Amino acid sequence: MASTSTPLYAGACDCHVHIYDDSYPLAPSATFKPAPAPVPAYREVQQALSLTRVVVVQPTGYGFDNRCTLSALAQFGDAARGVAMLPPDTTDVELARLHDAGVRGVRHMMLAGGLSTWNGLEADAAHIAPLGWNIDLQLDGRDLPHHEAALMRLPGKLVIDHTGKFLEPVQPDSEAFKSLCRVMDRGQCWVKLSAPYETSRVGAPDYDDVAVLARMLAERYPERCLWGSNWPHPNAQPRPSDALLLDWLAHCAGSEVTRRKILVDNPGDLYGFGVAGEGA
Repeated sequence: MASTSTPLYAGACDCHVHIYDDSYPLAPSATFKPAPAPVPAYREVQQALSLTRVVVVQPTGYGFDNRCTLSALAQFGDAARGVAMLPPDTTDVELARLHDAGVRGVRHMMLAGGLSTWNGLEADAAHIAPLGWNIDLQLDGRDLPHHEAALMRLPGKLVIDHTGKFLEPVQPDSEAFKSLCRVMDRGQCWVKLSAPYETSRVGAPDYDDVAVLARMLAERYPERCLWGSNWPHPNAQPRPSDALLLDWLAHCAGSEVTRRKILVDNPGDLYGFGVAGEGA
C-alpha cells in the first residue's frame, strides 16, 4: 500500500491512545509493566501527523485509578476527551466530576487485564446514558454472536474497538462479522477502524485480512466509524508506524468525504468537541 498523503483536516482526532506515567502505580491486576508514554511524547506524534484532537483511553494497567488519564486530559486541555474505567459503586457526584474533567465514556475491557463483567455492562450503560457518554467495549469479536442480544438492549451509545478485534481472522460472511453489522445497524453503535496489527495474520503494510472488514464498515457506516492509533502500541513487536496506520485508514475509507467524517465529523459529534477549528 503506497502512502496516500492523507489530507490534513482541522480537528482531526485520534480516538484511542493510552498515557503511561511512572508517577502513578500500576494496579495489582496489571498484566505487564509498560514503558513510560507521557503527554509530551504523544504531542510529537500529533504534530507529525497534523492531528489536533485526542481521546485518552484508560489503560487496563491502572485499573480503576484514573489519575494518570485525568492528568493527561488536564495537560491536553479542550482538545482532549477521556474514557475512564469505573467501579460499580461510582456515584453521580463522581460522574459529574469526571464529566467536567473531559471524560465522555466508560471502558469495558473483556480481555486479559480487564476488570469489567458482562453483568455490569447494562447497569453502567444506564448510569452514563443521561450524560451522553458511551460504553467503550473491547472483546474478542468472535464472541459477538453470544452477546449480541445484550448489546442490542443497551441504552445510550456503544463504541467497539479495533474493527471488532476478531482474534482469529474472519471473513465478511462469517456469523461474527454479521453480528457486528447487526449491532451497528441499530444506529447507536460506532466502531474504531484501528490497531489492525493486533489481529492481522497478513501483517504490514496492508493488513489485508483486517482491511477487508474495515472497508466494508466504512462503506456501510461512514457516519459511525472512528480511527485511533492505539499509541504507544502496548506490547506490539515490532512497533507499527503511526503514519502508516493513518495511511491505512485513508486506504480503507476510500473517499475523501468518508475520511473526513471518520477523522473529524464523527469524533466531533460523539465526544462533543464542537465545530472543527473552534478551540482546538
